[in-house]
This record gives sequence, structure tokens and C-alpha cells, in this order.
Amino acid sequence: MNNAPPPAEGPKPISYTLKRDAEGFFGRWRDKWLGWWQSKRFRLATYAVLVFFALILLAWTIFARNLPDAEALIEYESPLPTVVRDVNGEPFHSYARERRVQLEYADFPKTLVHAYLAAEDKTFFSHGGIDYPGIVSALFDNIFSNKRSRGASTITQQVAKNLLLTNEYSYTRKVKEAILAKRIENALTKPQILSLYLNEIALGRQAFGVEAAAQAYFAKSVDQLQLHEMAFLAILPKAPERYGRAKNAELAIARRNWVLGEMRANEWITDPQLASARAQPLGLVTQRGTGYKNIGGYFAEEVRRQLIEKFGETDSAGPYSVYSGGLWVRSSMNPEYQLLATKALRDGLLRYNAGKAWKANLGTIDVTDDEWPSRFASTNIGIDYANWRAGVALGKGRVGFADGTIARLNGGPAAMKAGDVIAVAPQGTNSFVVRSVPEVGGGMVVQNPNNGRVLAVQGGFDNRISSFNRATQAQRQPGSTIKPFVYATALDNGMTPTSIIVDGPYCVWQGANLGQKCFRNFSGSGAGPQTMRWGLEQSRNLMTVRAAAESGMDNVTDTFRAMSIGDYPDYLSYALGAGDTTVLKMVNAYSMLVNHGRELKPTLIDFAQNRKGKVIWPAKWKSCTGCRAPDWNGKPMPRFAAAGKQVMDPITAYQVVHMLEGVIERGTAVTLRELDRPLFGKTGTTTGPTNVWFIGGSPHLVAGLYLGFDQPRNMGGYAQGSSLAAPIFKQFARTAMAGMPKTPFVAPAGTRLVRIDRKSGKRVYGAWPGADPKGAVIWEAFKAETEPKRSIRQDELAARGDKPKKKTTSQTDGAASTTTSPSASVGTKRDQEFIQQEGGIY
Repeated sequence: MNNAPPPAEGPKPISYTLKRDAEGFFGRWRDKWLGWWQSKRFRLATYAVLVFFALILLAWTIFARNLPDAEALIEYESPLPTVVRDVNGEPFHSYARERRVQLEYADFPKTLVHAYLAAEDKTFFSHGGIDYPGIVSALFDNIFSNKRSRGASTITQQVAKNLLLTNEYSYTRKVKEAILAKRIENALTKPQILSLYLNEIALGRQAFGVEAAAQAYFAKSVDQLQLHEMAFLAILPKAPERYGRAKNAELAIARRNWVLGEMRANEWITDPQLASARAQPLGLVTQRGTGYKNIGGYFAEEVRRQLIEKFGETDSAGPYSVYSGGLWVRSSMNPEYQLLATKALRDGLLRYNAGKAWKANLGTIDVTDDEWPSRFASTNIGIDYANWRAGVALGKGRVGFADGTIARLNGGPAAMKAGDVIAVAPQGTNSFVVRSVPEVGGGMVVQNPNNGRVLAVQGGFDNRISSFNRATQAQRQPGSTIKPFVYATALDNGMTPTSIIVDGPYCVWQGANLGQKCFRNFSGSGAGPQTMRWGLEQSRNLMTVRAAAESGMDNVTDTFRAMSIGDYPDYLSYALGAGDTTVLKMVNAYSMLVNHGRELKPTLIDFAQNRKGKVIWPAKWKSCTGCRAPDWNGKPMPRFAAAGKQVMDPITAYQVVHMLEGVIERGTAVTLRELDRPLFGKTGTTTGPTNVWFIGGSPHLVAGLYLGFDQPRNMGGYAQGSSLAAPIFKQFARTAMAGMPKTPFVAPAGTRLVRIDRKSGKRVYGAWPGADPKGAVIWEAFKAETEPKRSIRQDELAARGDKPKKKTTSQTDGAASTTTSPSASVGTKRDQEFIQQEGGIY
């Protein structure tokens, strides 16, 4: 046995494993997770949570991902109609496809608010946008009922649907409504939400919002409604087309009384109020118009066209569109002048039409069934002349109206048949007689010649019969009304009002294609050599053509273009009005003559404001502070620079106006002389005759018109501007100008006013113009150094049979005498009086 000790062992190796605390933490949780995962319940619970979040994500993707932003309602602007005001600021027309009036929340009567809460959402001020008990009740009813799904929408949800969603019936929309309702409640206050609802809810009769509905159903504002009327409006959101019809009055009353009962249950009204309101009838008015006066239909239509061209028609065109932009437009329409122009033109059309055979010129509709009232109403044909009404012939001596009523028709033309739309006037009790609407048309424009503002437009007999505006759209030949601008060209090319022009046969070779053209006067005869003034006063065609030829037809057409009449070729026939133009253009051209040849742009719109009152058109518009102040404040008065460029020599323009005064005094428009005030004007009759014209006015007012068929045809040999058109202007001017001062036309600086012999055009000394418009001596206007140098002696006047003013033996006939006799002093004194009267030496 070996007892030797074992050999000594070396040191044993030691290994260490370092573990971080975090790894130990996750490791412990991993161990626990693995332990839990072994449990079936834990795995099911995990799957349920994952499915729940997946469903939330799916629901967000389906319902909420592309929903509109609820905060957009904070800046929401309701689509509002455009309202047009006249020159006095009074509304007279609106452009609307829907009735809309927007109010603030404070403007709604508290009882009206309670009526809507009772009918639609009693817990509105307490819920957060969703009525959960109502949803459960609606789901129960929808599952166990075969009727159409019943909703449980709160007012907030209805706002979401009306303003942010569509009207589809689906559970998808309901979910979206609920999501948006919660968002709206977070973005807006309860009064803001309720205000949106009451302003936007559709209530039938094209009315949106309770104020528009109050006007449509009761012809009242909301602050004038009685309790039973408020309760009726509250039932309309459910079924406006059913409850708003007279034939369903019993259903409406039952529903209204239910709302009243709900209001009592919520202690918003008392028992006596409940009983009194339930005893009331509905009291609905018939369908109403816009509530504006029926005036200026053609004017308003022209304004509408201009606004659409500037801002567009619907909201897709921009924020200031005509039918939804809520514009307030100040127009230049003078209601007094508009009414006078409308009546004058209509009376003139009726005078021409008197005695002519009746024609069915208003259209026809089918009257073979009971739907004829709606067909007739859809035509929108109406007449507001005197006591006339538009109706439809039903046959067997009956006439029907748009509201479905039928009356007896006394007699009637043989050409009338059932279905013809006719004009009738009352005759006896519930009976009518046929009236004839003129087939001939016409247009009239009234303008301020100092600034170009159009004050009245009448484009036919009635715009509800024909919307075609003959004053601004009809292209017609102006005839002799264009002659003043031919003579203006002659005056600018060396002639004077006393220049002698031959009134005799005139032919001109117009080239191989057109051959020789010969012109003639309206009467067919010539008067030999005459002054330019006489030719214009008597409207002599041959003298006009000669003046155009001598001046250069290219210069004449340049004048037409400068005066914005039209762009015509250089043919002599255009000097007699062969080119087409409009009444508006011609009236504006005459206004530029009164304005001393300075350019005018005819305007119907003074300015346009957005719904917040800011002027958005014209771009450089500035208000005139203090312009309507009753008294002068003592400060320097404003001085406005002349607007528009000079398109005609101012003296030339005045010379033409001065000669056109002679047309009134002794020419083709002498019928206007009895108005007894300074007037100028010109008649016109085109070949056929197919059109008759008159344009003229005073220093403050210019008006023009024409009469003619829409499809030009002969109006009859008796038709002339002097016999048909001038009397219409006369009827208008007699009342329109009654209160105006009798202000003469003012000559521009540099004009020389000289006494001349009216017939020869020679200068006269010692004789004075008298009160007789056909006197031998008249004042004539000349440019410097163009007046006649020769004089006509008293003995020459006496030899011709004229009777000049008696003069004393000491007066001289030639140049001014160097003597200082009393008679010479009298003459000098009269010269000074005239100079002072005219405002100075021109």
C-alpha cells in the first residue's frame, strides 16, 4: 500500500455569467407570458382584443377616414340669393332658386325654438350629439316592423346630414352622422348648432330655414308668428310636401296638435295656450311670389346677365356667384322712371295694335286632363298691365288660371281654341273678356347723360311673356337716328351748320360687285340747296349722303366706332342707318353728345357688396362720405375730374345738339315742342318701314326707343318715328321731367354763338331771334373763325317776306356802328344779357 500523499491539484477554472436587470425583467415577463399562453382563456381574450382593434381600424377606414371636417361649419356660409336694390336702396328683385333668409340665433323667438325641440329633439341641450335611448328604440322598431326605417337623429345629426353628408337611407350614413355629430358638438356651441339647423332645414315651397318658411306659408316674419303657426312649421321637417298641401290639412292639424302637446308636456306652454292653439285652423296662404314689387323685370334680367358674366352662376364658380353668393347689388334703376317708361312703351304698343286681328301669340298648353294648372304654372307666363291676367282657354266659354280656378269667358275671337294662353280682363262677377297682347315689340332705355348710369330699361310688353330684351339685345337698323353722327363728321371736316348742301338726286358707283346705288328722300322729292341744319331738322336722306361722301365715308364709320354705335364697312348706305345696333348703344351715343363728346360707358350696376357688406365690384370703388349730408359743412367742396376720354370735339358735339333742338322746334319731332323745355332729339324710320325710332332728351335725361316686329316686316306705310315713337317719349317725358328745372344745353368753351338767317345761313346784324321757332333769325353755334362773314340786310329780309324785329332808323346793318345812339345801346345791352344768360362768351 502506497501511503504517499496525492499530488497537489492546480487551481480550478471559474466561469461567470453576467445578466442585466432588464433582461431579467423581460425574461420574467416572457416566462409569465408563456405560462399564461398555455391557458386557453388567455388566448381567447387576446384574440378578442386583437379583433376589437381590427374592427375599430376597419370601422375608421369605412366610416370615418374621409369624413368632412366638422370645424368647417364654424366658417360655414349658407347659399344665399343675390338681392338687387334700386337707386334709392330699396330691394326690388332677387335671383334665387330657393327661398332663403339667414337669421342669428337671438332673432329666433324662444317659443319657436321650443316647438322645434318638442318635434325633433327634446334633449338637445343635454345630450352630446347622439340620443342613445332613441337609437335603441329605433333599432327595435326597424327590426320588428316592415315599414321604412325609422331614424333617431338628433338635431346635431340632422345638421351633419344636411350640411356634410347626403340624404341616402342607410345604416352607413347613420354611423357617419353619429361620428360627425360628436365632432360637431366639440367644435360648435349648442346655439350655433341650432342656428345652423333653423337656417338650413328644408321646409317645402322651396323654403330653406324657418324665416323663409314663415314668409312662404304665412306671409309673416318669425317674430310675427302665433303659437299654432310656430307649431305647424315645426312639423314640416318630417314631410314638408305632405303637410304643406291644403288637401292634407287634417293630417297637418293632427301632427301640429301633437307638437303642441309635447310643448305642454315639457312645460314650455300653459294649458290655456295649448287649448287656444289647438282650436286654430292652419291659416296657410297660397303660394306667394318673392314679395318684391313687380317692377323692372327687363332691367333686373340685364343686371343678372352682367353679374353671371362677372361672378358666375352657381357656387362652383366662386364665392360670389349669383344664386348662392348672397350679394347685395346697388343698381342705377330709378323706380319712378322705370314705371313711366314701362307704361309709355306698353301704351304705345297697344295704340299700334288697336284694331288689328287677335292672334294667339302667348303659347299653348295641353288642357285635355286635370294637370293643366301645373302645366300652365310651369310656363311662368304672367301680365301686370292694368287689371289683366294671364289664363288658358279651356273651351266652352271657360278660362282657367294657374291656381286651378276656372271662370266664365265672355265671347272670344273665332281664332281662339282650347289650350291657347290668353290675356283676359275682368268683366262682371267671375267673368272675363279676352284682351290682345301686341305682337309688335319694342325697347326703351333711359340714361343720365352726365355719368352714363342707366335709369330704366323696358325690353318689351312684359318680361314674363318674353324675356328677350329688345332694349339691349335686339339688333335693329337705327334709320335716321344715326344722321347726327354723319353731320358731326362733316362738322369735323370743314363744314358748318350753315353749309349749303344740295337736296337732290344722288347716285354713286360702288364697284363692279355692287354697281350704281341711287339714294332718295323719304318723300321721294328734293328741295335743292339747303343748310345743313335744315337737312337734319327735316331728316333729308340725300343731304346726309352728300355730307357723308364729301366728308369721307371712312371718317363717318370712324365716328360710329368712336361713339360705340357699331363697326360698319365704308358704304354710304350706312350713313342712313343700314347697320344694326341696339337702343342702349344709340341712347349712350346721344348722351355722349350732351356730355360734350366725352366717352360714357352705360352702367346698370353702381356697386356690388358681399354678404358682409364689403364692396367687391368695381375694384376701385370708393364711398363718397358726406355726399348725402343735408347741409354744407363749410369745408371745401369736392371737385371731380371728368371721366372718360374725349371721343368727339366738344364744340362739334354741342353744334349737333344745338341743331337737334331744331328737330323739336320745327322738324320731324315738333310734337314734343309743347313740353315747353329745352329738348333735343331725332326721329328715325327704316326702309319698309320695319322700325320706327326716337332718341332725345334734356341736359339731365336722355331716352330712346324703337318699335318693330321681332321678325322684321312692314309696319304699314303710315308708321313713322314722328307718329309712333315720338309720342311714346312725350308720354314718358311729360311726367318724368315735370319737376326738373328748364335748364338749357350749355355750350363748351370756345363756341361762337352767332345770329343767322335760318333759311340762307347768312349772318344777321341788328335782328334778334324771337319766341317764334319758325322765325327768320336764330342763334347758331360755330367754331372760332368758321362763322359766316357776310351779313343779310333788313331790306333783303323784307323783300323775302320775312318779318324781322323792327329796328330804329339809327341802327346800322353792317359792322357795329361807331355811334353811341340809344338804339345801339339797347342792342349792346341785349348782347350783354344774352352773354350773361349763357354763362359767358363762348
